[in-house]
Amino acid sequence: MQPALIVLLCVAGAVVYGVLHDQVTARVCVEYFTIGHDPNVIPTDDPTLLGLGWGILATWWVGLILGLALAVAARAGRRPKRSARSLVRPLIYLLVIMGFLAAVSGTAGYMLAKSHAITLPGPLAEAVPPAKHAGFLACFFAHTASYWVGFVGGGIQIAVVWASRKWLRPEKPRQTR
Repeated sequence: MQPALIVLLCVAGAVVYGVLHDQVTARVCVEYFTIGHDPNVIPTDDPTLLGLGWGILATWWVGLILGLALAVAARAGRRPKRSARSLVRPLIYLLVIMGFLAAVSGTAGYMLAKSHAITLPGPLAEAVPPAKHAGFLACFFAHTASYWVGFVGGGIQIAVVWASRKWLRPEKPRQTR
């Protein structure tokens, strides 16, 4: 049961993060979703619906990968086991760090675009209205940071959980009446 709870925890955490993240970025530049993504997947320009839809579609699988790997790191082998509950706080820390670095990266992307240090490439530059270029690049930087920090931070979290089991005391079996 604990491995399934760990996977569920990670998928739920990733989806909640993705929806909140995309609610923000869809309001920074809706064109990031309507032009930068396949418009047939979620055929609307409503930022709330785009943030909800893409927030789920783009993150559930990341949570699944992290959850499966974390479940193995927390439960496999003879070492004392980690429970899903013991992983809630580390997962929240990871999501908060992701959000912070996404905000920093998005701000950097926006500032770089406003100063013309970076620009949208060819077809995107033509498709996205010029007034939206900086917002589009801010969203691109924020999303890229979220994925990178999520994958690297998730890998670190997996390693830390595996290593932490070396120092845990074994769980005592529950007595049933």
